[in-house]
Amino acid sequence: MIRPLFTILFLGITLLVCAQQQDLDVNQFQLKIAEQHVQLLDVRTIGEYNSGYIKNAFQADWTNQVQFFDRTQYLDKSKPVYVYCASGGRSAAATIALREKGFIAYNLSGGMIAWKRAGKPVEGVSMAGKLSATEYKRIIDQADLVLVDFGAVWCPPCKKMEPVVAELNKKKIVSIANVDGAVNTELLESSKVEAFPTFILYKKGKEVWRKQGIVTLAEFESVIKSTK
Repeated sequence: MIRPLFTILFLGITLLVCAQQQDLDVNQFQLKIAEQHVQLLDVRTIGEYNSGYIKNAFQADWTNQVQFFDRTQYLDKSKPVYVYCASGGRSAAATIALREKGFIAYNLSGGMIAWKRAGKPVEGVSMAGKLSATEYKRIIDQADLVLVDFGAVWCPPCKKMEPVVAELNKKKIVSIANVDGAVNTELLESSKVEAFPTFILYKKGKEVWRKQGIVTLAEFESVIKSTK
């Protein structure tokens, strides 16, 4: 009877130590995210994110499991991930899930509430780059072929697509327009964009192709060639 009880106590202490090792207070968290080659992940909803976030944070809503695992699969497992939410609950669960997927992950204890209470810096979403429906129409009418890239700075797969889009832009075979989805929420609804990144190809102002997620350079070239 003594041995099973000892085993249970040992496992409980081990789990407690592991939990403590993955939790950082605001000062520890701030020091760690200032280091090079780190990744910062905000697991709150997009509405919470837009109310203020920590600089350079990606966003993946923990309450939307499909979105969370879709976005976090593009994070780099060779770099530590520092995770936060509003009060630390969601981010603690997300940190455990990321560790189970092979990531080195740490949780901000107390979340954004503790971060703000300690007077740590918070970024706000600028409304610069907000487009009206008329301005968007002008963009898609600016050339025979226009590729619109709906994305956001906090979106991991969008970051992964940046070099592909840059390489496509160098080829000068299509006019490319980047639309900040974090700001242009009305355009997301009117264009029926449900996730980032979403690429929409317009020919003479009319949509002829779209794809959500990762697209290869070869696929872009093939679609553009077939559309001309």
